[in-house]
Amino acid sequence: MLQGWFLWFILLWVFILVGLFAIGGFFMFRKFLKKMPKEDGKSVMDWEEHYVNESRHLWNGEEKALLEDLVSPVPELFRDVARHKIAGKIGELALKEKAAKITQELVIRGYIQATPKRDHKFLRKKLFENRIDVTPYEHLF
Repeated sequence: MLQGWFLWFILLWVFILVGLFAIGGFFMFRKFLKKMPKEDGKSVMDWEEHYVNESRHLWNGEEKALLEDLVSPVPELFRDVARHKIAGKIGELALKEKAAKITQELVIRGYIQATPKRDHKFLRKKLFENRIDVTPYEHLF
């Protein structure tokens, strides 16, 4: 029979494993839901990929650099996913508006619409550092 410190070690280890499995399962389930097809037959991730690919030719170096600068506060582990999601939203806006190229204004609007409200304070800080006026975008925050 287990006794003493070894019993407590095993119980602690069980709780740690259950917690880690729950966290991992949560993120896997979220990814699964994003991959599920909607009424139109495409998933959220399929549409993101579509908008990124269809608007790839509209990007120029300056706007890519701006997007890279704006996503720099995102932890490196999640930065690629965030960049892709935001680029998808920017591409969607550009294609719906039939833009000839991606502009700074489209990048900022797409970023605001693609990110949750809790992340907008980081965007405001980055825009302030880059000396970009946020007043035209206040209605989107």
